[in-house]
Amino acid sequence: MIDIFDKIKQNRGPIGQYQKAGHGYFSFPKLEGEFHPLLKFQGKVVLNWSLNNYIGLANHPEVRKADADAAAVYGMAYPMGARMMSGQTTKHEELEQKLAAFVGKDDAFLLNYGYQGMVSIIDALAGRNDVIVYDSESHACIMDGVFLHKAKGGKSFVFPHNDMERCRKMLTFATKNAEENNGGIILITEGVFGMAGDLGKIDEIAAMKKDFDFRLVVDDAHGFGTMGKTGAGVGEHMGVQDQIDVYFSTFAKSMAGIGAFVASESDVVDFLRYNMRSQTFAKSLPMPMTIGALKRLELLQTQPELRENLWKVAKALQEGLRDHGFDIGATGSPVTPVMMHGGVIEATNLVMDLRENYSIFCSVVIYPVIPKGEILLRLIPTATHTMEDVEETLLAFKACRSKLEEGGYKTEEFPKIPQA
Repeated sequence: MIDIFDKIKQNRGPIGQYQKAGHGYFSFPKLEGEFHPLLKFQGKVVLNWSLNNYIGLANHPEVRKADADAAAVYGMAYPMGARMMSGQTTKHEELEQKLAAFVGKDDAFLLNYGYQGMVSIIDALAGRNDVIVYDSESHACIMDGVFLHKAKGGKSFVFPHNDMERCRKMLTFATKNAEENNGGIILITEGVFGMAGDLGKIDEIAAMKKDFDFRLVVDDAHGFGTMGKTGAGVGEHMGVQDQIDVYFSTFAKSMAGIGAFVASESDVVDFLRYNMRSQTFAKSLPMPMTIGALKRLELLQTQPELRENLWKVAKALQEGLRDHGFDIGATGSPVTPVMMHGGVIEATNLVMDLRENYSIFCSVVIYPVIPKGEILLRLIPTATHTMEDVEETLLAFKACRSKLEEGGYKTEEFPKIPQA
């Protein structure tokens, strides 16, 4: 027998193993200043490509005013209690109705957070006799929902990322299992895969409904507000929004806020209202966040130039990277991954060089999140970036790639973190 605390001291976890080498710099970095591409990091101004503020609403004057006015009137606590018990307001209902209309669904239900929301959606929809089919590169919140389903005795089948032949095969297996156990099938994928930026093949999956009986659940966290003619997401972009049975998104990306929502048929949304444990037993979304979300949604719908500016920057960045020979994968969204080859220590030296000598801040992903020997730098363009920001970043990336290829980042130990 081992003491739990002794166990965690000996095994810090796959990401936690890097804590001593990177805390406060590579992980849990502190960015300070007004919400803008130029922020302070360790006392130095850096050009930031790691902000979930796609269309620039975080610092929009109308948003800031709506947030402040709501906080002044209601404070940050109101309404007190869970929605079901004492946390219901007309503003919450208004936001739900407007979100549902925007994404073309009958009704919507507000959620406090995206991550716990998706876990709870899966938990509520899938009983132990039901079967889940899902993409192998699904977000962690989907994976945790699947794990919870399996813990209840449920069955799941996973298909390799965006592999439609294998998806069809998994649906065949799922159909057999569901028929044997008198269950149903839920297929879960994403609109935009947040790490690589490629789109889920929602149109091809929807076409499989003619051969299989399943319900399609789409996590469109990165697609909502960025994709489609009006910004209603990847389903709109592909012309299959009506084929998505349960549509989910968070406010943490394009809406630059906190909260999330799920939209579907009225009966399904009512079921979720009364059966999502993460919402039934959680405090209602505070009024300033609710009213603030109403203003954000209004601007998303009435100021298309915000989304147009985002895409102008995203296309310039992605085309520039491709023109300079960088591998940015199959991104079809603003999410811009830059793939390089190198070990963990090379990755940390490269990122430190970008931050310290070129004043460029972006997220880095290494093993075990991606395969050994690979480095992924993820850039998130926003409507508030400029063409000058793009050019500065391209020059910095070219210089750092040359150093990487010449072995300039190979050292025996992790670099010493600079002190602010």
